[in-house]
Amino acid sequence: MMTWQIDPIGIIHSPYSEKFAVPRQPNLVPAGYGELHLLAPYNDPNSVKGLEQFSHLWLLFQFHHIDQNKWRLTVRPPRLGGNKTLGVFATRSPFRPNHIGLSAVELKDIIIKNKQVILKLGSLDLVDGTPIIDIKPYLPYCDSYPDATAGYAQTTPEKKLHVVFSNEAQRFLISQKQNYPELADLITQVISHDPRPAYKQNNIDEQTYGLTLYHFNIKWKITNECAMVGDIEIIKKKFT
Repeated sequence: MMTWQIDPIGIIHSPYSEKFAVPRQPNLVPAGYGELHLLAPYNDPNSVKGLEQFSHLWLLFQFHHIDQNKWRLTVRPPRLGGNKTLGVFATRSPFRPNHIGLSAVELKDIIIKNKQVILKLGSLDLVDGTPIIDIKPYLPYCDSYPDATAGYAQTTPEKKLHVVFSNEAQRFLISQKQNYPELADLITQVISHDPRPAYKQNNIDEQTYGLTLYHFNIKWKITNECAMVGDIEIIKKKFT
């Protein structure tokens, strides 16, 4: 069989330092925006000439947090509660033969400075550090099919959890307001869609969960039918 080597053309910078917190589609968490930094030799202004004319982009990317030797013929989509098996090509599971993903994102701005090309993006569903292997402009006249059918994923998933913050968490958010003005919104939007695996989403025990956004460790638990954010800590960087 023929094989190809594909090199990344850019790297994503996003709030999601781990795949646990990543929304399952880009438009579900409006506060979860990020940037695409192009790599040499593609970080040349000529490579994005005319791209400012487009409001949205298609990003082709690599699921780099998935073991490249792990792929499956069938998977259990979270949208179906993890209780039904479908063929991998009938889903958007990352456990694919070539571990390639596709995401439609808003292009907010193009920054060119210090020999670096940066695309400012809207809401995305990509882990920080995700390798981008191609960029294509989104074309509404042929990329949008309003009457298309989408099986089990025809409608936008409903928010599953009501999120509240402890007094301690609220004080911490106030202290970070200047540098991270949308942190509270980001945490609320991520947790409201319940990032837990499908088989755990019916668990009402007061088990504490953790997720990482930017360099913050956020601890929360289900209590009184709400998701209570109890503690937020700054992750200390390890120096090597």
